[in-house]
Amino acid sequence: MSMMVSAPLYADDIDVLANALFAWCAERSIKLQSQEGLSAANVAINLYDAGYQTQDRLLGALHDHEFH
Repeated sequence: MSMMVSAPLYADDIDVLANALFAWCAERSIKLQSQEGLSAANVAINLYDAGYQTQDRLLGALHDHEFH
């Protein structure tokens, strides 16, 4: 199995990811430590790597993502 290595995350990157993720979880009354919260965190990182690198764009992409 090969793993893709993404660029390192810096403080500003983490702030964008965390703020969007916390907002998304708060809107849905989901705890970040829950399975759904952790799944959203994984999706958020993938979306960030795909170019959604502002809080608004990332939160919008999380809203558009279908979670199962």
